[in-house]
Amino acid sequence: MNVAIVGLGLMGGSLAISLKKLDFIDSIVGSDHNKIHQQEAMELGLVDKIVDFSEVKNYDVIFLAIPVDGVISALGNLRDVKEGTTIIDLGSTKSKIISSVPPEIRKNFVAAHPMTGTENFGPKAAIDNLYKDNVVVLCDIENSGELQASVAKKIFKALEMKKHFMPANQHDRHAAFISHMPHAISYALANTVMHQENKHNILALAAGGFRSMSRLAKSSANMWEDIFRQNRGNLLEAIELFEDELKVLKGYIENEEWDKVHKNIEAGNRLHDVLD
Repeated sequence: MNVAIVGLGLMGGSLAISLKKLDFIDSIVGSDHNKIHQQEAMELGLVDKIVDFSEVKNYDVIFLAIPVDGVISALGNLRDVKEGTTIIDLGSTKSKIISSVPPEIRKNFVAAHPMTGTENFGPKAAIDNLYKDNVVVLCDIENSGELQASVAKKIFKALEMKKHFMPANQHDRHAAFISHMPHAISYALANTVMHQENKHNILALAAGGFRSMSRLAKSSANMWEDIFRQNRGNLLEAIELFEDELKVLKGYIENEEWDKVHKNIEAGNRLHDVLD
């Protein structure tokens, strides 16, 4: 199986590292519009060679590991892939991407979202085992071709990912709460501090809590602008519900209702009874 990866940043580069370990993968090539990324990917040995985007359609499997708006653009330029080609996108939103797939290649396409990543980006951010033991969501897979669905499942199983299946609209609403809203909050937190006149003194005190909550603010502006745009409705709903919860806690603090503050914190503690 010959694989082409479009986008050689954290997701694409880490995917290449893991795919190289699989005995049914014969070759891995990469495509990236960023010349520096091309050079770094080759220096790091992430891919066997760099190819122009126009050449990726000659490969058995095409992974689109690029910002979600770029996925839509790329799909429009892959209308003439062979019948047996499998195209897998790794975007964080699914509904708009799926609705934008040209009808003639809908069977070729598998919509996937690996629920993994870090706040870093670019080929140098690529790490081994990024995908291992993490969840991958496969959306509307019943509309993918039988061969393409089988290929995607085989690859994600070999990467030791936990497969979950759901409709794209359901995925996007869930992702707004557990991924997209936390990123928005992290950017807002970072900007709140950066807009203070004495920000350097404030940041000198930054410890684990602030660093943990602001870590996501390092994430790529290009990627997250696209995600926020594509999942705008769900993201706004999630932010509004978060604002409601924050107002409740703020009200308790304003009114010095410390017993209610205590109960509110304890209610939040219960999240980790579910996660752990």
